[in-house]
Amino acid sequence: MNIKHLKNILPPQDGAAKITALAWSPNNVKLAVSTAERVVLLFDENGERRDKFSTKPADSKYGKKSYLVKAIAFSPDSTKIAVGQTDNIIYVYRIGEEWGEKKVICNKFVQSSQVTCLTWPLEGPIIFGLLEGKVRAANIKSNKSHTLYQTDSYVVSLTPNLRGTAFLAGHADGSVVRYYVSDDPYAEPQGKIISHPVPPYAMAWTNNNIIIAGCDKRIIMYNKSGKIHQQFDYSRDETEREFTTAVTSPSGQALVIGSYDRLRIFDYNTSRGMWDVKANREFQGFYTITALAWKRDGSRLVCGTLCGAVELFDSVLRRTVWKNKWEMTYVGPSQVLVKPLAGSGPFGSRGVILRSQYGFEIHDVRIMGKDRYLVARTNETILLGDLHRNLLSEVHWGAEPGTEKFYFDNENVCMIFSAGELSLVEYGNNDILGSVRTEFMNPHLISVRLNERRQRGIEDNKKMAYLLDLKTICMVDLVFGVTVGQVTHDSRIDWLELNETGTQLLFRDKRQRLLLINVGSLQKTSILNYSTFVQWVPGSDVVVAQSREQLCVWYNIDIPERVTTFQIKGEVVDVERADGRTEVIVQDGVQELSYALDEGLIEFGTAVDDGDFLRAMNYLESLPMTAEAETMWRTLARLTLEGRQLYIAERCFAALGDVSKVRYLQGINHIRQLIQENSGEDGVNHHEVQARLAILDKQFKTAESIYLDYNNLGAAMEMYQELHKWDEAVQLAEVKGHPEVESLRRAHLQWLLETHQEEKAGQMKEAEGDYMAAINMYLKAGMPAKASRLVSSVDELRDDPDLVGRITNALLKVELYEQAGDLYEKVGQPQKAMESYRRGQAYYRAVELARHHFPGEVIKIEEEWGDLLVSNKQADAAISHYIEAGRTLKALEAAISARQWKKAVQIIEVDDEVSLKPHLLKLGQHFASLNDLRSAEKFYVKGGMYKEAIEMYNQAGEWERAHQLASRHMGADEVAVMYVNQAQVLEGQGKFKEAEKLYISVHEPDLAITMYKKQRQYDQMMRLVREYHPDLVQSTHLHLAGELEQENNYRDAEKHYVAAEDWKAAVNMYRSVDMWEDAYRVAKQHGGANAGKQVAFLWARTLRGDAAVKLLNKFGLLEQCIDYACESMQFEFAFELARTAMKQKVPDIHYKYAMALEDDGKYSEAESEFIQAGKPKEAVLMYVHAQDWESAQRVAEAHDPDSVGDVLVGQAKVAFTERDYPRAEALLLRAQRPELAVKFYRDSNQWTEALRVCKEYLPHKLSALQDEYDRTVLSRGSQDVETLLNQAQQWEEAGEYNRAVDCYTKVTPHMSSDTTLLEKAWSKAGELAVKFLDADKAEEVARHLGPRLLEIKRYNAAAQLFLAGDLIKEAIDAFISGHEWKKAKNVARELEPRYETYVDSAYKDFLKNEGKAEALADVDLTGAIDMYVESGQWTRALETAASHSAELLHKYLAKYATSMIKNGQALGALALYKQYGAAPFSQNFNIYRRLALDMMSMHDLSSPQAYRNWADLRDMLLSLVDNLRQHEDRDGVQAEFEQLLILAHYMAARSAYMATPQLEKLVAKVAVSLVRYTDVLPADKAFYEAGMSCKNVGWENMAFVFLNRFLDLCEAIEEGSLDSLDHTDFLDTDIPYEIPLPDSLTVPEPLREEAKEWVLAVSMDQRVEQILPTDERGVYEASLVGADNSRFPACVISGYPVIRNRLDLKRGQAANKEDWNKLIMATKMSSSPECQDVLKFITAWCGGLPGMGYNFQ
Repeated sequence: MNIKHLKNILPPQDGAAKITALAWSPNNVKLAVSTAERVVLLFDENGERRDKFSTKPADSKYGKKSYLVKAIAFSPDSTKIAVGQTDNIIYVYRIGEEWGEKKVICNKFVQSSQVTCLTWPLEGPIIFGLLEGKVRAANIKSNKSHTLYQTDSYVVSLTPNLRGTAFLAGHADGSVVRYYVSDDPYAEPQGKIISHPVPPYAMAWTNNNIIIAGCDKRIIMYNKSGKIHQQFDYSRDETEREFTTAVTSPSGQALVIGSYDRLRIFDYNTSRGMWDVKANREFQGFYTITALAWKRDGSRLVCGTLCGAVELFDSVLRRTVWKNKWEMTYVGPSQVLVKPLAGSGPFGSRGVILRSQYGFEIHDVRIMGKDRYLVARTNETILLGDLHRNLLSEVHWGAEPGTEKFYFDNENVCMIFSAGELSLVEYGNNDILGSVRTEFMNPHLISVRLNERRQRGIEDNKKMAYLLDLKTICMVDLVFGVTVGQVTHDSRIDWLELNETGTQLLFRDKRQRLLLINVGSLQKTSILNYSTFVQWVPGSDVVVAQSREQLCVWYNIDIPERVTTFQIKGEVVDVERADGRTEVIVQDGVQELSYALDEGLIEFGTAVDDGDFLRAMNYLESLPMTAEAETMWRTLARLTLEGRQLYIAERCFAALGDVSKVRYLQGINHIRQLIQENSGEDGVNHHEVQARLAILDKQFKTAESIYLDYNNLGAAMEMYQELHKWDEAVQLAEVKGHPEVESLRRAHLQWLLETHQEEKAGQMKEAEGDYMAAINMYLKAGMPAKASRLVSSVDELRDDPDLVGRITNALLKVELYEQAGDLYEKVGQPQKAMESYRRGQAYYRAVELARHHFPGEVIKIEEEWGDLLVSNKQADAAISHYIEAGRTLKALEAAISARQWKKAVQIIEVDDEVSLKPHLLKLGQHFASLNDLRSAEKFYVKGGMYKEAIEMYNQAGEWERAHQLASRHMGADEVAVMYVNQAQVLEGQGKFKEAEKLYISVHEPDLAITMYKKQRQYDQMMRLVREYHPDLVQSTHLHLAGELEQENNYRDAEKHYVAAEDWKAAVNMYRSVDMWEDAYRVAKQHGGANAGKQVAFLWARTLRGDAAVKLLNKFGLLEQCIDYACESMQFEFAFELARTAMKQKVPDIHYKYAMALEDDGKYSEAESEFIQAGKPKEAVLMYVHAQDWESAQRVAEAHDPDSVGDVLVGQAKVAFTERDYPRAEALLLRAQRPELAVKFYRDSNQWTEALRVCKEYLPHKLSALQDEYDRTVLSRGSQDVETLLNQAQQWEEAGEYNRAVDCYTKVTPHMSSDTTLLEKAWSKAGELAVKFLDADKAEEVARHLGPRLLEIKRYNAAAQLFLAGDLIKEAIDAFISGHEWKKAKNVARELEPRYETYVDSAYKDFLKNEGKAEALADVDLTGAIDMYVESGQWTRALETAASHSAELLHKYLAKYATSMIKNGQALGALALYKQYGAAPFSQNFNIYRRLALDMMSMHDLSSPQAYRNWADLRDMLLSLVDNLRQHEDRDGVQAEFEQLLILAHYMAARSAYMATPQLEKLVAKVAVSLVRYTDVLPADKAFYEAGMSCKNVGWENMAFVFLNRFLDLCEAIEEGSLDSLDHTDFLDTDIPYEIPLPDSLTVPEPLREEAKEWVLAVSMDQRVEQILPTDERGVYEASLVGADNSRFPACVISGYPVIRNRLDLKRGQAANKEDWNKLIMATKMSSSPECQDVLKFITAWCGGLPGMGYNFQ
C-alpha cells in the first residue's frame, strides 16, 4: 500500500488544538472532522469544506466549554452523525443527504458518566464506552440505550469488524472484549479474548487479525482466538514515541498506525499469512497523530493532529483505464474502485467498490454487457456485479480463464457457459444458484425467474426452464435444486419463457405453434398457430402474441380459450408498460403504431392472482367509478369475503354503495375487535363471526349448525325469525324439541295474516291437511290458480260442483282461462274447456284437447295459432303452425318476415310454385346484404335477374366474378366495352378508384395511368408505375420533375427530384432561378447543416456587402459563415463581412490569419497580423518558440513591454539548462527576478551561490533561507547532535541557562539513537532548570522531558526528574512503569501517603494483567479467583476457593451453577452439586429450587435412561434435607424441600420401573400420583404423562379423563388464563384446582396431536366413561383425602394412599404391601441395578427396610 500526501484541508494552529475525531460517511461522500472548538466540519470527498455545525452541551447552564467531543460516527445510511461528549451525553444529528440541509438533533442519550469512545457498525445500534467501564448500545428507533456488559475499567477504544456485525472494546486495564450485535455467518466466540499489557488506545480489526498498539511502542497482531500471531517491537527505537491511533483499510489488507510525526504502514501478505512493513512516513510539524480515518472505498486516508491540522492522503496501489470509459483504482490487493471516467455512470463519479470477501488478490477486471455488468477474477474465485443496482457476487470458480462465455440477457442472473455446463450466479448472492448440463446456450432457449413478482405465502421463488435436447424442456426449482418436470414435444423448440411467478411456461416450435405448460401439473395446451411474436406483459401474467394480422391477448392465461383479438397492420416489435399504461408497439413500414391494452384487467388481475388484495384495492381507488370498475369492485368484494379479509371487503361494498352490507360488515368487524381486545386472538375464527359471515353469504344452514355446535339454539331461531324464515324456525324448534313450538306456529300464522300473506297461510293450512281453509285463503289472496291445483289433486273436492263453480268463476274473472279450461277438462266438461282454452289463446292445450274430442277443429286451431303468433311479432314460431295447417304461402311470408332465410329457402326448394317467384328478389337482396354473394347469385339467376347479379358483384368489387358471370351470360366484346364504358362513366363521376379497378380487371393499367396523369394525380400515377412498370420509376420521376420545372411548378418538381434521390438537381434548379431560400431549405433538409451553410455562403457571395450581411443575419449564420470563410482560407471575404457587421470579429480574423501564416512559416507577415489582432504577446511567443530572441526582444520592447521580462526569463531558463549560470544570472537580474536566480541555485543544490545572491539582492529573505539551509544541514547527520550539545554547554558557561535548557530540550530521538546521550542531555536540562530557573519553569521542563525519558524507558531518571519538579504522582507512575514497586511504595509513603493505596491497586492490576494468579492470591484472594472466573477456568477457581473455606467455595459454586442454569444446563449444575455437595446456605435455596423445578419441566427425562439424573437430584435433596433437619429452620423451607425430595424420589422410581416390564402398573400409579402435585410440577406435563401411562396399561377411563384435562390445559396455556377450565371431573379429589400456569407448553406438538387424536377416537367409544375410578372409601382411588377429610399416608413405592395391608417404615413413612412385594419380586427376578438403588435410597431415607428376608447384593 502506498500513501501519497495530497493536501492539507485544515491548517494547524499555533498551540494545541487536538482533532478529537474523524469519520467518513459509508457512501463515501462526506468527511466529518471534530475540532477542539467542539465544532463538526463537513468536507466533500476531494477535501473541500462544504458545511459545518456546532455541538451543544447537555445542559446550557454549564456553558459551551464545559465538555469535549470524544468521538463521532456516521449512520449506515450516511444521513446522521452520532456525537459522544464528556458531559455524559450522546447526540444524534440528522444532516440529510444533500449539502446545506438543516441540522436537527433527532436523538439524545443521557448517560451516567463520560462517553470515552463511540462507533456505529453497519449492522446494529450505536455502540459506545463510558468512563465507568460500561459498554452500552443506543437504538435510535426506540430512543433508548441499554448496557451490553460492564467492567471496572474505563473503555479506551472501540473498533468494528469489516462486516459491521461486531465490535472490539479495549479497556484501560488492557482487556479486549469481542461482542456481536447482529447475525454473522463467520462469528467467533464473544467475550474477553485478550489481555494486553498496556491500554489498547490504538486498535484495529481485520479479517484475520486483531492489531493493538499503545504506549509501550509495540505493535502486536493477535489471531482470532486472542493468541499472539506476530509483533513489531519499537521500544528500543529512541525516535519512536507511543502509538496513539490505528486504522485498517476497508479490505483489511493494509494497516496504518500513527504516533509522533510518523505514520507506520503495514501490508498483509496473503501467501504467508503475515504482516510486512511497507513504509515509514515521517512528517515534521505534525506532532502527535490524534485521529485516522480511511474512506470506505479505500481511495483516501485522512489524518488529524494535535495542533488541529487535517491532512488528506491518496492510498492506491495502481490505476488502469478500461476502453477509455472506466477507471480501475486498485486500493488494495483485494479491493478495486471502479469509476466511470466521464462521471456519468450509474453511481455518478463515485463508482462502485469491488472487494473479494475472501481477501484474494483481484487481477483482472472487465466491464461487459452494454457497460452494465462487471466481471473480475482472482486465483480461486470469480466476481460478478450489476453496476446499475450495485449488487456484487463472489463465487468459487475452478475453470480455466477464457474457456467460459458470459451471458447478461437476464438482469437478475449471470449465465456462465463452460464445457457443456451452464452455471447461474444471482447478483448479490455469493453461492452458485445452480448448474445444469445443456448444449443449447441461446438466451431464447433458457428462461430464469428469480422472485420477480412476490406471491402470497411464498417467500423464495426461483425457477429455470431450459432444453435437454431439441425437443425436451426441463424445468428446475433452483431453491431446492430439484427437477420440477420434463416435457417432450413432437417438433423442434425455438423459443421458451417462464412467467414472472414461474407457474406457467410458454414455448414455440419451428412450426410456429405456441403452447402453454402448467408447471405444477405439466399439462400442455396449444393456444395459437402461426405465432410470429409472443411476450409476457411485464409485471403480470398477461400474454401478447401475433398471428398474421391478428393481435391476440390472454388477460387470464389460466383460461387459454378466452382470448381477446385485434386486427392490426404491421409487425409487433415490443410490449411497453409504464406510467399506468400498457401498449403493444407495432412497426408498419417506417411508421410505428401503438395499441393500448386494458390496464385495469392487467393490474387488477395480477394483484388478484398474487393474492395481494390490498394492492388490488389501492389500484381500484385510483379509478373512476365506471361499469368496468364496478365489476372489479364486486369481484374483489367476493374474493375478500371468501378470504375473510373483512376490512377490505367492507371498503369494497362501500365503493359499490351497498350500505346494508357495509353496516353488517361493520358490525362483524366490531365484534371481531372486541374479541381480539378481550382474548388477544384474531376474532375472525370466533363462532359468532363465522355464523354472521355465513348469514351474509345466505348460507343459513351453515350459520344454524355453527350456533348449534356452540349450544346456542336461541340465536339460531332468532336468526330465522329476524329473516322472516318462520318455516325454518318452526322446523328447527320441532327437531330440537323446543317447548314453544305451538306458540311459534301460531305466531307464524298470525304474522302471515297481519302481513296479508294469505297465500303463505294457505300453504300452511294445506300442509296441515285443512284443505277447505287453504282454498278459502287462496281465494281471499286472489290466488284461484292454487285453489284449482288443490281441487285437481284431491278427488273428493272435485265432486263438489259449487266449489268447482266458485273456483272457475274466480279463474275466468282474473282471465286465467287456461287454468279454468284445465279444471273443466278434469271435471269432464270438454266443450267449456275448449272455449276457455281458445279464449285464453292456450292453443297448445286446445290442439291436444281437439285431437281427442274434436279432430276436425285441429287444422283451424293451428292456423289461428299461427295468426296469433304473427300478430304478436313471433313470425318465426308461426312458420311450423302454417305448415301444419297446409298454408305454404303464409309460411313463406312468415319466414321472410322473421328473417328465417334458411327456412324460406327450404320452403322454396320444396314448393316451386309460380306464386313464390316474387320472393326470390328479396332473398337475393338479403344474401347480398350478408355478403353471401354466391347464394344471392343463385336466387338472381333462378329468377333470370342477371343484370342485378353482375351489378351486385361490381358493387362488391369482385370484378373477376362479375366478369365471369357477364362472360357466361354476355358476349366478350360486349363485356369489354361494358367495363371500359363503365370505367369512363366512373372517371367522369370522379370515382377514380373504382374506374382504376375496372381498367385493371380488363388488363388496361396504362389507361388508368393516363387517367391519373390527365387528372394531374401524380402520386396515384406513380403508384401504378411502381406496381406495373417498376423499372421506369426513377426516369418517370425525373421526367415529371422536368415537365413541372418547365411549367414553373418548382415545388412539385422539387418533390419528384427528391423522390428520384437527386436533391442536388433541385438545389441547382432553385439556384438557376435565384430562388436561394428554397435552395437553402432543400440543401439543409436533405444534405444536412453543412450543405445548408455552403448554400447560404454561396448565396451571400452573390450578394456581397450589406445585402450579404442581412441575409446571413436572417439565418443566424453570419458568425458561422465568417468562421467558415476563415476555415476555407477566404480571409478577404471574411474581412469584408466582419468590417460590415461584426467589427469585433476583425481582430479574431487577424489572429486566425496570423496563425495560418505562422503555420506556413511566414513569420514577418504573421507578426503584422498578430499586432493588428492586438496580441503582440503571441508574436513574442512565436519568436520565443522559434528561439529568435532578437525578434522577440524587438517586438516585446516595441509593442508589449511587460513581455520583455518573460523573454529574458525564457533565455535564462535555456542558459540554466545549458549550464551557462553567469549568463542566466545576468538575464534574470536584468529581468528584475533575483528570487528566480535564488530558486534555480537552490534547486541545483548550489547553496553558496543562492546565499550570495540573496544577500546582495534579497537581504530581507536571507534569514529564512539560512533557516532552510540549517534545517537541511541538520537533517543530514548525527554531528548536529554534538553541535547542539556544544552550543548548550556554551550557553551554560555563559550563564544563559534558559537558552541552554532550550538547546538540551531540542535534542530528539530522531537525531540520535543513543539513549544514554539522550538521557544525559535531558537530565542536564532538568538539573539546570531546577537549580537556576524558577519553579514554574522547572515544573514545565519536568512535564516536558519526563515523558520523553519514559519513552526511552529511563524510568529512574524520569522519576528523579519528576521529583525534582515536585511532581509526586508522575514520579510514582514512572516507578510503576519501570516495575520499581518498592521505590514507588517508598515515595508514596514518605512524600504523599494518600497514594499508597494507588500503588497497591496498580500492583494488583499488574499481577492480573500478567496472569500471575498465584502471586495475586497472596495479595487478593478474591481477585485471583475472579481472574480464573473471567478466563473461564471454573475448575481452578473452585479448587482455589475450596482450599480456603466452604463459604467461599459455595459462593463461586453458586455463581457457576446459576450461569449454567440460565444457559439451560441444569444437568451440568446438578453434577457440580453432586461433586461438591449442597450446603444448607439460605442464599443457595433459590438455586436448589430452580434446579429441581427446571429438571421436572424437562420432557426428555421421562425415560428409563434418565434414572441416573433423577437419582442424583434425589440424593442431593436428601443431603440438603438432612442438613436442614440438623439446624433451626429459620427460613421455613424445610417442608418445601422435603416435598421436592418426595417428587424427585417418585421421578427416579418411575424411571427405574420403566426398565422393568413387570412394573408397568407401578409406572402408571406413580404417574397418576404425581398429578396431585401439579401446584409444583408443570400441569400439562403431569396430566399428559399420567394419561399416557394409564393408556399403556389399559386404564382407558382414567387415560381419557387425564388426557382430556391435558388438552384443556394446553388451550388455557395458549390463552394465558385458567378461567375456562371445568373442574367437574376432579371434585372430591386432592388434585389442586388453583395451579400456576406454565409460560409455555412443555409437551412437543407431535405428542399433543397424538393425544388429541386418541381422545377424539375414544370419545366415540360408548364403553369409555369420563369418570375417575373409586375405591372402598367411595372416593377417587389415588386421593390421599378420604370422604370425611381424613388423610392417608402416600405409599413410598407407588404414591397411592396406604389404606390396608399397610407396611410401616422406621421414620413414619408407609408402603402398600402389595406394591412393596411386587417391587421386591421384580427386583429379584430382573436384578435391575436401578430398582436395587431405589431400595437402597428408601433404606437411607426411611431409616431402613422391614425385614423381608431378601438380599440383592
